Amino acid sequence: MSKAQASRAGGRLRIGVLASGRGSNLQAIIDAIEAGTLRAKIEVVISNKGEAPALERARKHGLTDVYLDPRPYATRSDNKEESRQAYDRAILDVLRKHDVELVALAGYMRIVTPVLIQAYPHRILNIHPSLLPAFPGLEVQKKALDWGVKVSGCTVHFVTEGVDDGPIIMQAAVSVLEGDTPDTLAARILEQEHKIYPRAIQLYAEGRLRVEGRRVIVTGASETGAGAIVAPG
Repeated sequence: MSKAQASRAGGRLRIGVLASGRGSNLQAIIDAIEAGTLRAKIEVVISNKGEAPALERARKHGLTDVYLDPRPYATRSDNKEESRQAYDRAILDVLRKHDVELVALAGYMRIVTPVLIQAYPHRILNIHPSLLPAFPGLEVQKKALDWGVKVSGCTVHFVTEGVDDGPIIMQAAVSVLEGDTPDTLAARILEQEHKIYPRAIQLYAEGRLRVEGRRVIVTGASETGAGAIVAPG
């Protein structure tokens, strides 16, 4: 258990969510909090897209929503990496203003730079629609079908400087069916994403995640089955 986690005993984990799109995983986190299965509070939802439905979801639940336009930061430098870092410094200012302890990426379509990763080491989570380390990046379901895999799924992992390369916290498996398209496979995987993302965040909130190299040790997992979830279907 980290010092930050220990200091939270009896309190709620303060979360900042970064989202670019419809925000269905944001909704799953909100639903888990409202159902009492996730002991956390979303302090702020930030998007790089002003029209992102995720912002509207936040507003409907009375959450603070922030649209941070990346375009002004891109005009300050011809160097793309410098522009990304400048934008992430602005993101970091918002997260710190809201005293965020854990950052959850929920369909966030930007590469997170070292500015954020170093400010929140092993405190940024992401959910990816494949069984990592297979198929990082984009067009994941198309890659899975092109390779003819029999099982796909999703992965919650800590964010590091490598793309979809951080230590794995939790996974759920989904059978690939004959006749699947990228859309049908993605829809079934998304159902599992909504289940395991709040569970992984709750494990963090309980101080039960310990990173050892590339491995994440879930304390008590052997007794509770709270580690990797395999749910073919």
